[in-house]
Amino acid sequence: MPKDKLKRFAENLTFPNFFQPDIEEATKGFHLKGKWNREFFGNNNPIVLELGCGKGEYTVALAEKYPERNYIGIDRKGARMWRGCKTSVEENMTNVAFLRTRIDLILNFFDKNEVSEIWITFPDPQPRRKQVKKRLTSPRFLERYKQILIPKGIIHLKTDNSEMYQFTLSTINKDGHNLLYHTSDLYNSGFSDDAVEIQTFYEQMFLKKGEKIKYIRFNLGN
Repeated sequence: MPKDKLKRFAENLTFPNFFQPDIEEATKGFHLKGKWNREFFGNNNPIVLELGCGKGEYTVALAEKYPERNYIGIDRKGARMWRGCKTSVEENMTNVAFLRTRIDLILNFFDKNEVSEIWITFPDPQPRRKQVKKRLTSPRFLERYKQILIPKGIIHLKTDNSEMYQFTLSTINKDGHNLLYHTSDLYNSGFSDDAVEIQTFYEQMFLKKGEKIKYIRFNLGN
């Protein structure tokens, strides 16, 4: 393993807003489950998750823009998350946390109605047929999100992948969820919101290559 990764892993453990539970704790239930506002953030502000946060730049940018909300970036790649976590600590941001874990374990970390909004930014499209259940907008994952989101809590998807975009639209329609907005070409759509104003590291790379960015906003049906 490269030395810079080892250094980042070690530094992550010194950050007060970085959480890396072991598999036993993740499986039994995280100690902040249902208590994020009371015991970590120290307020009653809405909690917003970014799933597959990568370097965490989207999480940090949203937290800077909306100090009245709490943001938690979730990913498995600790070396990537280091950048966003370090920035948030250096800027003394008190409404940001990072959680290193598998997203399929999300129910072990958040309680019913504890989350107000979810961003899914450029997830792995899992292109092979047998990988469909691993897509972060598959029914399997949406059912998990439903258990932690407030009623009508919004889910955002940004992706460069056409198959992921169409799959998500199909899932929303088939399972009776509520499609609020979608576009297959975000930056030529005339849409103006955080989806346009904030870009991830990988999104900037895709745009330089001429890729069209797809965006979907929806909430979950009953």
